[in-house]
Amino acid sequence: MRDPRHPKLWTVLFAIVAVAYLFPILLVLINSFKGKVFVSSEPFALPNAETFVGLENYITGIAKTDFLSSFGWSLVITIGSAFLILLCTSMTAWWIVRTDNRFAKSLYIVFLFNLVVPFQMVMFTLSWLTDYLGLGNPFGLWIVYLGFGAGLAVFIFTGFVKGIPTEIEEAATIDGCGPVRTFFLVVLPIMKPAVITVAILEVMWLWNDYLLPYLTLDMRKYKTVPIAVQYLKGGYGTVDMGAMMGVLVLAMIPVIIFYLFSQKHIIKGVVAGAVKG
Repeated sequence: MRDPRHPKLWTVLFAIVAVAYLFPILLVLINSFKGKVFVSSEPFALPNAETFVGLENYITGIAKTDFLSSFGWSLVITIGSAFLILLCTSMTAWWIVRTDNRFAKSLYIVFLFNLVVPFQMVMFTLSWLTDYLGLGNPFGLWIVYLGFGAGLAVFIFTGFVKGIPTEIEEAATIDGCGPVRTFFLVVLPIMKPAVITVAILEVMWLWNDYLLPYLTLDMRKYKTVPIAVQYLKGGYGTVDMGAMMGVLVLAMIPVIIFYLFSQKHIIKGVVAGAVKG
C-alpha cells in the first residue's frame, strides 16, 4: 500500500481539486459561444457548426443588461470600497497592536464579532438606515462595505503587524518620523503581502456581491454587474441562457486578471496573519 503522504499522490489529489474548481468556469466559457437553446439541451457539449454563434451572446447580453454602465458602477464600488477598507483597517490594526491596552483589546474583539454576525440579522435595519442617511448610492455604499469588510481585514492585518519588529519603528521615530509618516513610509511597505491578501479577498467579495447593493442602491439609477445579470430574465421566468453565459464570462474577467497578478502574495500573507495572530 502506498504511503498517503507521498508527494505524487498529493499532486494528483490537488490536480483533481483544481479541475473541480475550474470545470464550472470552463463550462460557462464553452456555453457562452452556443445558442441559448443548446445551452440547456447540450450543456456539456463543445460548440460545433450547428451550435456555435460566435459573439452573438456577448453582444445580446451587453445590450439587454446595459452592461457597460453596470460594469462602470461595479468598478467604482469595488475600487472605492476596497481602498477604504485597506486604508482604514490597516491603520486600525497597527494602532491596536502597538497600543495594547484594554480599550484596544476590546475594540479588537468587536471587529472579531463582526465576523460571526450573520448578514441576515441586520439587512432589513441596514436597508432602512442607508435610505434614511442618504447612502443609497455607490459612494455611500463605500461606507457600508467598510463596516462589513473591516472584521476580516483587521484580523489578518493584526496578525501580520505582530510580526513586525518594533525596533524598525523606533528607528524611524529617532530619524524624526511621526506616527503618520512611520506608518506610511515604514510599516505599510512591510505589510505589502497582507495588504495584497486582503485586497484579493475583499475585491472578490465586493465584485460578486449581489444582496447588499440590491438592498441599498436606487435601482432606477445604479446597477452592479450581478444585479444586471438578473435583467436577462424574461416573462414567466424564462432566461436567455446564452446571453447570461456571455455576461458571466465578462463579469469574471476582471477578478481573474486581478487574482493572477496578485496570487503569489496571498499564501504568504494568509500564513503570516494566521500564525503570528
